[in-house]
Amino acid sequence: MTDTVPTTDAAPTADTGQPSAERRSGADPAAAGGPLFSVLVPVYRTRSDHLREMVDSVVAQTEPSWELLLVDDGSDDARLTADLAAAAAADQRIKVNALERNSGIIAATAAGLAQARGEFVCLLDHDDVLAPQALEWVRAAVEQHPAADVLYTDEDQLHDGGVLTAAFRKPDFSAERLRGQMYLGHLVSYRRSLLDELGGFRPGYDGSQDYDLALRATERAREVVHIPEIAYHWRIYTGSVSHREDNAAVFDAARRALTDHLRRVGIDGEVEQVHEVGVYRVRRRLAEQPLISIVIPTRGSRGFVRGAERVLVTDAVRSIVERSTYQNYEIVLVADTATPPAVLDDVAELAGDRLTVVPFDGPFNFSAKINLGVWQARGDQLLLLNDDVEVITPDWLETMVALSAGDVGMVGAKLLYEDGTVQHHGHLYERGDVTHVAPGVPRDWPGPFADLLVDRDVSGVTAACALLRREVFDAVGGMSLELPVNFNDVDLSLKITGAGYRIVQTPFAELYHFESKSRERSVAAPEVHALRARWDHQLLVDPHWRHDPELARAAVTG
Repeated sequence: MTDTVPTTDAAPTADTGQPSAERRSGADPAAAGGPLFSVLVPVYRTRSDHLREMVDSVVAQTEPSWELLLVDDGSDDARLTADLAAAAAADQRIKVNALERNSGIIAATAAGLAQARGEFVCLLDHDDVLAPQALEWVRAAVEQHPAADVLYTDEDQLHDGGVLTAAFRKPDFSAERLRGQMYLGHLVSYRRSLLDELGGFRPGYDGSQDYDLALRATERAREVVHIPEIAYHWRIYTGSVSHREDNAAVFDAARRALTDHLRRVGIDGEVEQVHEVGVYRVRRRLAEQPLISIVIPTRGSRGFVRGAERVLVTDAVRSIVERSTYQNYEIVLVADTATPPAVLDDVAELAGDRLTVVPFDGPFNFSAKINLGVWQARGDQLLLLNDDVEVITPDWLETMVALSAGDVGMVGAKLLYEDGTVQHHGHLYERGDVTHVAPGVPRDWPGPFADLLVDRDVSGVTAACALLRREVFDAVGGMSLELPVNFNDVDLSLKITGAGYRIVQTPFAELYHFESKSRERSVAAPEVHALRARWDHQLLVDPHWRHDPELARAAVTG
């Protein structure tokens, strides 16, 4: 994670870097001081105008300590040969290596790496463009994070005429997110010594070689740093490899790279491709089924669901019993003493000997009820669950408990309103506000850059459905009694991340949450004051969701 300078807004058109005479001085980059950046560019039958824009964007860098290594992968194109020669003649920092025959992008990149003299290696496609400050931002991040071995920036898309769209403001580093997609994208810079340790690019992963390298490098990196600046303009046009959905070989290579990664880091799982191109799910296998204690606070209330009046907790328990494929669980029902006996009888008939009823006598306090239920629970895995939910995904418990391991402190599920739109997809803590990510969007909305299709790190999750280990719950002191109604899950989330754990939100465990869209939440002033007194400094910038909120609003309104 990084706290580098604030982001800048993407310009409507690209600065293609018309370099000044000073920048074309051809000075020795070693004389500039600081780390040398080797910019590697495999070239193959590149259009003259695109090549020129790419080269000019490097020459126009405000950071002078760079070398540009252009590797012609056997293009057999006299026009391109002349273009490359002209570029090298104009600036001594530009080197050209012409391969005798076309060997593929991995071999071409390896040839450039063998030439590189820099402490850091930056990967640039032959038709893309860098922002003028790109390398300056990388250098500043290296100075701020001396242990940085991998650095990546934000990016956008470059269209004909220099029009920029689709700014991708990326989250801070998430190994979980990287297992779902190659979200690091561009610009990625690697410490040369790490690349040497890894053996560079591996053959056999053409088209997904960047993904394979990113997985291997981030496994060993001392620090992975996100630079929240749009430093890279990715050219989009018909025929781009990344936009050919029928390129089965590329996605097969990505699946193999991800499978290799799972083996190296000790995750027993199977890689599945999600319907979105370039998006994957790691379906983890469980070596055992630990006891999960499902803690449900209730008063036995009734509510209207799908036009009929129902006892909410009875329906919730019925859905758990009838739909869950995971079998090693207990249900700890923390019931107000005013709960109708008939409701408890119905729940007991459904749950049988899985059920423990814990009486609660006192004013409503969600936190107190959860703490009491956990105290009575027998499992090492705790699932906090509202009584107004309904299970959708049969393997929801397997999915959540498989993620609850190692440094993952809590796992959240995808919750839907009764009409099928999204109620919860993780918490968002931004500018002093606390809200859900993309509430009200369609169930199958992929989110910006497929954010909502992958397991990903989040700042927090709702306690309406959250799974955590008992050791984590105990380590952070459980739920705060000072927050009886609101923000108790926010407080719990921030205590968990503050203790060094991660929180993961999964889209692969779905439940209905029959909380009304139109219900106005009553928030007591003491709860607001308590939250801000503890966590105001943590509610300014969310490191995991940096998209324009209008993206979600547009999905809601159509």
